[in-house]
Amino acid sequence: MAREIPDLIAEARMGTGKGAARQSRRDGFVPGIVYGDNAAPAPIKLNYNMLLKRLRQGRFLSTLFNLKVAGEPDVHVVCRGVQRDVVKDLPTHVDFMRLHDDSRINLFIHVNFENHEASPGLKRGGTLTVVRSDVELEVLASDIPDHITVDLTGRKMGDVIHINDVVLPEGVRPTIARDFVIANITAPSGFVDTEETA
Repeated sequence: MAREIPDLIAEARMGTGKGAARQSRRDGFVPGIVYGDNAAPAPIKLNYNMLLKRLRQGRFLSTLFNLKVAGEPDVHVVCRGVQRDVVKDLPTHVDFMRLHDDSRINLFIHVNFENHEASPGLKRGGTLTVVRSDVELEVLASDIPDHITVDLTGRKMGDVIHINDVVLPEGVRPTIARDFVIANITAPSGFVDTEETA
């Protein structure tokens, strides 16, 4: 399921350099830059409170945005970095990269686990240990999945779930070649498998 492309409202920023950036912060904005796609870098500024709210919602670095700047055509961007104040951990600068719909990019995509009740291992007291709650995947900018799904149906105690066990959306592939672990179902301490002992 492809995620909706949310709008991100910004304003053009006059001037570059530390002085202009400090002025933007004093005015209640966070300075940023939009680069890439064989076009000149464009300095922008985003409302501080709006950006903070977006950052707290999570997945900011894995979301494709429709950047809207007054007087300019909308452009699809993905955040490539958020600089933060070393003491307060609050955003001080944001970098965005322009994308075409046919661009392929690496993003961290959230992993959903479904059908817990259909897993014999979990029903018998096992614990789902999530090794990776987000997986870096190469995706098409026009069709970024909101998440990938791991079906736990039939999973037993001791089962290990690898990336190759997951059905990925069409055109999506892992950025790492090896078959890495996403999760496993571990037995509680002191657990004795009565079926095996019998």
